Amino acid sequence: MLHRTLPSLLNGVHGSTVANDRALNQWRKGSWQSFSTDAFRRMVEEVALGLEIFGLQRGDRVALIMHSDVGFAIADLGTLLAGFVNVPIDLTQTIENMLLILQEVEAPLLVVSNLDLLDQIRPYLWEVPTLKTVIVAEVPDDWQAGANWGVMELGSWGDREGGGANPGDAQPIPSPDACLQIPHLLCEAQAQQPCPPMPMPQALRVCSLAEVRRWGNQRWSAQAVQALADAIAPADLATIIYIASETKRPKGVMLSHENISANVLASFSSYPNLQPGPDEVALLFLPLNHIFARVFLYGHLAWGHSIYFSDPNHLIKHLRRVKPTFLITVPRLLEKIHERILDHAHHLSRFDRRVLIWAIQLTARFNPAQPPQKLYRLQLQLAERLVFPKWREVFGGRLKACICGGAALSGHLVKFFSAAGVPVYQGYGLTETSGVLTYTREGYNRPGTVGLPIPGVEVAIAPDQEVLVRAPFLMQGYYRDPVATVAVLTPEGWLHTGDFGILDADGFLTITGVKKALFKLCTGKYVSPRPLEQELTASPLVAQAITVGANHKFCAMVIVPDLDALRHQVEGWGLDLTQPDWWHQPRVTALYQSLIDSANCHFPYWSTVRKFALVEQSEELAEVVERLYGDGGVRGKGG
Repeated sequence: MLHRTLPSLLNGVHGSTVANDRALNQWRKGSWQSFSTDAFRRMVEEVALGLEIFGLQRGDRVALIMHSDVGFAIADLGTLLAGFVNVPIDLTQTIENMLLILQEVEAPLLVVSNLDLLDQIRPYLWEVPTLKTVIVAEVPDDWQAGANWGVMELGSWGDREGGGANPGDAQPIPSPDACLQIPHLLCEAQAQQPCPPMPMPQALRVCSLAEVRRWGNQRWSAQAVQALADAIAPADLATIIYIASETKRPKGVMLSHENISANVLASFSSYPNLQPGPDEVALLFLPLNHIFARVFLYGHLAWGHSIYFSDPNHLIKHLRRVKPTFLITVPRLLEKIHERILDHAHHLSRFDRRVLIWAIQLTARFNPAQPPQKLYRLQLQLAERLVFPKWREVFGGRLKACICGGAALSGHLVKFFSAAGVPVYQGYGLTETSGVLTYTREGYNRPGTVGLPIPGVEVAIAPDQEVLVRAPFLMQGYYRDPVATVAVLTPEGWLHTGDFGILDADGFLTITGVKKALFKLCTGKYVSPRPLEQELTASPLVAQAITVGANHKFCAMVIVPDLDALRHQVEGWGLDLTQPDWWHQPRVTALYQSLIDSANCHFPYWSTVRKFALVEQSEELAEVVERLYGDGGVRGKGG
């Protein structure tokens, strides 16, 4: 059962598909557009067959720069069924890192969500000499090839809904040369400089995903689809997911079909009360370029659940509309909802405010692993009548499980929501482990821990307290980086996670710290502090720079200025240098803000510095951090 390919999960967990008319649902123009299980499977198959026209070889890399929606799911599974290795790229990566990834994997084909995304990266694609074809998943109804590219018009290409040709349509299958030819363009700054001495393709083919599906529809037969499926081995490389490293350069994690499918099956089969079929409703809003969300996408598909795709901008509205029974999240969402509930107290009458505060205090005593004692149970029942239903309504009122991963979740939030009937569970895993390693679940929910291992996972604690894991779904290695691979994978099959932890007598794992030179924001994003600090300390005005932000929503920087260099810099500015805190004057902080802005240009948005503080060497770091994430510190742009 563990030796499965990812496309085979569309056949259901037990080899039979659960029929669902609302298997995948996309918010579009103010309403939900639904796709049945059969319709989705057909679209995936059409994409896989249509891609054959581009002449790629099995194992070629196909990059995905896409929003997390139905289009991603179709492109993801379509490229996998075709036998390619897909490489999803985070939309918040810098252009520099996007190009680095495209160059490193030597991608001949790129799929983007829409023309807006293509317009943003178009000036830089000349730097990827292997790239031959770009497929746009969603185009307007009236899109004409070449309309925005200054090339000859070749007719209408596709429709916004991605509809394909009818089976009876007699259309010749075009050759790749019939695709729109787009000259490589330089960005404005580069256009004024001579081209670098590197080979560049003369043009890119660009077409819509609807066209690819039409070509696949022409080739479709049950035998053709089965031939594609039979050609994939479970051990074949499926995807390369790039993650933050301790340097500025991201590193690619190689995962096979059986790595991910085994993790999906182990994660879902070990969850109690999870039923197959459309009555289980999942709301997905986390980025699908991350393994956490992809594992649950595949699992919900295999179990025949109803999947609704949302995004952070519409999430609260969609929670109320969709009324999910299952939700995966990162700590930041729960923190925001908790903050909203607390802020609501200011708008209540005096009596209602006291009732709300009483209910909040009541949750602090809740232990989800034990039944409440009689008096406490009566108090919870009273809170259930007065307060708790309003909290549940934020999540839609039907939530059976909310699994939180990506970063550390405060134990008090687990108690807060679980007491109100919103079961919150904490999970733990890495991209290198194909997603989930451990999680708490019903009957085994100990706040502060990340739960018990899922089936197939062994956990050990090294002498230095680092967490070691062994499982069937450990990565194949880091892409083109054998040195880094050997550093984390032992010959005995153990993976060094880079996290510190402890195991209690019952096998529950608690993460106590981080060994690797990385930290996580509460949004689930990894930050590599060293490159940020090196950018700042390269300036003579900075004696020391310390990046902070672990378990917070953004990065901040603590800067110790080089006062001698600073005095020399501000000579003639008319500042009063006799004051003990002269370097806190607005013109000086503006100078350091400019250094921050310059450094931020070289890093993904999530790891940019949003606030900073200028401090003396003797100040306590903990006090400075408290100021930065309270009301103190200097707020930078976008903070």
